[in-house]
Amino acid sequence: MVEGTTGSTVPRRQLGRHLRELRERARLSVRATADLLEWSTPRIWRIETGQVSMRSLDVRNMCEIYGATPELTKALMGLAKETKARGWWHAFGDVIPDGFDLYVGLEEAASSKTGYEGDVVPGLLQTEGYADDIIRIHTPGISREEREGRVRLRIERQALLTRKTTPLTLRVALSESVLRHPVGGAEVMRHQLAHLVYMSERPNIELRVVPFEAGAHVGMVTGPFSILRFPVGPDGKETEPPTIFADGYTGNLYLDKPTEVERYDAAFREIWQASLDERASRRLMAEIAGNYEQQN
Repeated sequence: MVEGTTGSTVPRRQLGRHLRELRERARLSVRATADLLEWSTPRIWRIETGQVSMRSLDVRNMCEIYGATPELTKALMGLAKETKARGWWHAFGDVIPDGFDLYVGLEEAASSKTGYEGDVVPGLLQTEGYADDIIRIHTPGISREEREGRVRLRIERQALLTRKTTPLTLRVALSESVLRHPVGGAEVMRHQLAHLVYMSERPNIELRVVPFEAGAHVGMVTGPFSILRFPVGPDGKETEPPTIFADGYTGNLYLDKPTEVERYDAAFREIWQASLDERASRRLMAEIAGNYEQQN
């Protein structure tokens, strides 16, 4: 194993998260795992908390002990090869299989998410009909059955916003074009915008719309992005560093250097200031939803 802290922490953190879940599923303690691998318990702890890079062969040995499937073992071995990268761009179909969704684990671990969307409703706020059409466009080659499975997964993930204990805090600025682009047709859009209005009334969700009248703004340069922040530990520090996520057609960009996070924080503040306030945004969403209803 190659130990060190250079490079992006995202691959290391995700790898450690998956290995910890596998160990717990196998009902093995840290001590028992260390004994089986002939390692120290601090080494297991550093791996599971994403503090060190790993060799793919070490990952394979851990997966064998945990009884991981061949597919998951291959994915985690590929992820291990990425743990020494300075910046991290995960290209679909690269060393990590396309179906292995790395972002889901980050989002589940986060305590808050802020961001900007210029074209599409965020996945955590999509209705089933809207999600189905977006997934159909993004992955045209998959079967209907697989698409339905991906839609179910997306809808299930939305429980992060409604769970009783520490629901995810969400602040999102949407371009007005997101509301006016008719994904799935008028009826799908009417339900989608009504859902946005409903969800925006939750205490842990803030939605704002950047109107066309705002003119040029920094979101037109940054493109869509999310800033994930994580729970604070007993020492008052975040358990994981803030992470920037940008979703691309052929891959996803992950950034976690402090200077990168600061720039995106500043960009979000500018976009937020250019947006309508929550009440005005809700009125606009309801108005556009009414326009879609008239088209039926």
